[in-house]
Amino acid sequence: MTFIKHTLLFIRSNLKTLQRKWFSLPLLLLFPIILISLVTVVAISIFMPEDTEPIHVGLVDLDQSKETQTVVGLIEESSQLGSVIHIEEMTKTQAEKQISTQLSAFVTFPEGFTKSLYNGNSVTLHITGNPGKQTESYLVKEVLDSIARHIRASQANILTVNVYAKQLSIDNETRQDILLQQFNDFLIYAVGKDKMMDEKQITNQASTSPVQYYGLAGWFMMVTIWLFIFYSFFTTEAQARMQNRMRLYGVTIRQQLTAKIVTAFVLTCILAGMAIYTYVTLMDMALYGEDYGRITVITGLYSFTYLVILAILETIITGQKGRLLAQSMFTLIVLLASGAIIPTLYFPLYVQDLLPYVFASEAFHWLQEILLENRLYADYIPMALILMAVLLLLIGTTVWKERTIP
Repeated sequence: MTFIKHTLLFIRSNLKTLQRKWFSLPLLLLFPIILISLVTVVAISIFMPEDTEPIHVGLVDLDQSKETQTVVGLIEESSQLGSVIHIEEMTKTQAEKQISTQLSAFVTFPEGFTKSLYNGNSVTLHITGNPGKQTESYLVKEVLDSIARHIRASQANILTVNVYAKQLSIDNETRQDILLQQFNDFLIYAVGKDKMMDEKQITNQASTSPVQYYGLAGWFMMVTIWLFIFYSFFTTEAQARMQNRMRLYGVTIRQQLTAKIVTAFVLTCILAGMAIYTYVTLMDMALYGEDYGRITVITGLYSFTYLVILAILETIITGQKGRLLAQSMFTLIVLLASGAIIPTLYFPLYVQDLLPYVFASEAFHWLQEILLENRLYADYIPMALILMAVLLLLIGTTVWKERTIP
């Protein structure tokens, strides 16, 4: 009861200090917004993907068999480079007419392609490039080589089935249907194998949606800087002498630090709530009450952990300059480790393996998952454990500090 009474007393004292210096408060609060907004605009301009014209490629099927039509259809519907390459089936006359203007290259399936495939003869795909677009033509050749490897691999399987099918008492039409089925099965397997790899593709939000990503990063950095400003605002040069005098009245260092942590946390929560509402409105995001609840819990765990560590540094380092330097360096490390300044995808692998143990990285990760990936859940346990650990460390350092004070 005494602990709560003394803590509330210092909270009122901090609020009165804030009231007396209200004229300097707007500048302190607006400076991070202006600075981070400029940094965010620069980052978005760097990572914003440019709208580039896709590479147009023609497909010419001179064989006109079921097998080649299947291959052409699959290639036309899903190219290996997504929106970079646009593939379209056309006649040879159309391809020759457009090769010097619109097309970067066109690929030709020659006559007798299927017959050569089933008889074990060498099959070749022909590519005709645009002399004025040599780089694009080379890229199309690399894609063509990948397709040809799939076809050659399926040819060995088809030849084996064809040899044994000829030894059976079945008509030629049935044998051709079996070979066609084998060809389609292997082609679907090859394409499906690549699709399974695409599902595990890593998404870089900084490049896919830079406005939303760096908008969230700017909000996260503003919350961190506001926490640092408010905490430092309630720390004066006479802090050490005041703590010694307060000991005569039974007031502990932990009570004074708790009052600063609570005051800084409440004031920052008010500003952070208004800022996140503005961000969600500008980005036109559809969030529900549960989403705001998850964001509040994550932000609360992060803010409390950050403030407690600032209090630990203040307890250990008594000098004002040394304390400010240590807290400033810690704040910079927190922002770097979170991925708000530089996406964690660009960090070395050994650094990425350590990030799950950093509270800032965990907080920013789950904020991304909720706001950018529309996740309906969040894992609070790692951050809660880290908060409990730093609270125990704060209690230990304050007890040690009080015993060492003469």
